[in-house]
Amino acid sequence: MGTLAIRGGRVLTPAMEVHEADVLIDQEAGSILAVGTDVGTGDETIDATEQLIVPGLVNAHCHVAMTLFRGIADDKQLDRWLSEDIWPLEAELRPADVFAGARLGLLEMIKSGTTAFADMYFHVPQIARAVEEAGIRGVIGHTAITVGKDEAAALADLEESLAVALEYEDAADGRIRTSFQPHALTTVGTEYLDRYVPRAHQAGLPIHFHANETRDEVDPIVEEHGRRPLVYADERGLLTDTSWIAHGVHVDNEEIDLLADRGTGVAHCPASNMKLASGMAPVQQLLDAGVGVGIGTDGAASNNDLDMFDELRDAAMLGKLAADDAAAMDAATTFTAATAGGADLLGLATGRIEPGAPADLAVLALDRPHLTPAHDLLSHLVYAARGADVRHTICAGRVLMRDRTVLSLDERATIRAARRRAETLLARANGSV
Repeated sequence: MGTLAIRGGRVLTPAMEVHEADVLIDQEAGSILAVGTDVGTGDETIDATEQLIVPGLVNAHCHVAMTLFRGIADDKQLDRWLSEDIWPLEAELRPADVFAGARLGLLEMIKSGTTAFADMYFHVPQIARAVEEAGIRGVIGHTAITVGKDEAAALADLEESLAVALEYEDAADGRIRTSFQPHALTTVGTEYLDRYVPRAHQAGLPIHFHANETRDEVDPIVEEHGRRPLVYADERGLLTDTSWIAHGVHVDNEEIDLLADRGTGVAHCPASNMKLASGMAPVQQLLDAGVGVGIGTDGAASNNDLDMFDELRDAAMLGKLAADDAAAMDAATTFTAATAGGADLLGLATGRIEPGAPADLAVLALDRPHLTPAHDLLSHLVYAARGADVRHTICAGRVLMRDRTVLSLDERATIRAARRRAETLLARANGSV
């Protein structure tokens, strides 16, 4: 592999400004060599005329294999959605199902310009295998739950979360990172958190968990422990500068200050929070307090897609509504959260187009009716662009999609396999096979 030059387009800089510029990439190192109007020629060239080069998007929280559940559990509150639909289906999951669902989700992310994601799920070796094939970055891990299990099963689940994180760290030539994952404060018992969180810290593992998604996740903690969930989490050692929580919808001022003080970030999932009527996270207040914020899609069963451009628009709109302020979550703030902000949460160096940074990029076509006229391209990225506008996706210097053709995965075969696995999974869950 040599050098790749993306020429003739415009570039979104770390300062959230758009300039005419080329990008030169060292494909062997997977990093950006130069950005400017005179970067030289590459061994390979992508013509970016009438196109905009942006950092690859970072999906800070999802459950990628849940693409198999897309559209089968709609229009319910979170507790019913989980108990009536999702958990019964997940009980029937086989490794091959997770592999097929993960490949489908990664295909969808590549086609919509996402180059890194944080995942929480099961059968993690299959997700790691899919990430290695697809060519993007993943921060993955096994999600542990202790409620409804005897002690032996609960301990085994937590041991697996630790073991998987240690086994797969730096896999796929460093594109795979890992985290320890207690599912949520209401689904993992206190005694287990007290036992395993210190072990995760000793192993140097970041921690990724759900918190304060709904009032039903807040009230039981307050009733049982007499304190707010994130105060309780802090007492368990869960809040550190390498940890991040998913959702953070129902946080009070004390918890926001605590997150800021500990350096713990929040993965904001606006579409899922709206669809499940979980509430509106106070994202602008979090940012104003100094809390790091990324943006995630959550799973495709509660979204129902993994298109981060949809999520950008939702995050900006919902952020304004939550703050009762049209100036909240402006375009620059929102796009930063979906790129550099998410990367910082996940402990990745990506999310910025500058020399030395990882060459993780998305290139969008601008010759579209909904992106015309080009008064403000940053505004267009947040309020008008779609995943389908992405022409090329590059991760670690490798071209994963060129002119809308995915090169790292067989698109038709991936879709066919996922469709078959979803059909047989539903049949098993319904007792018909």
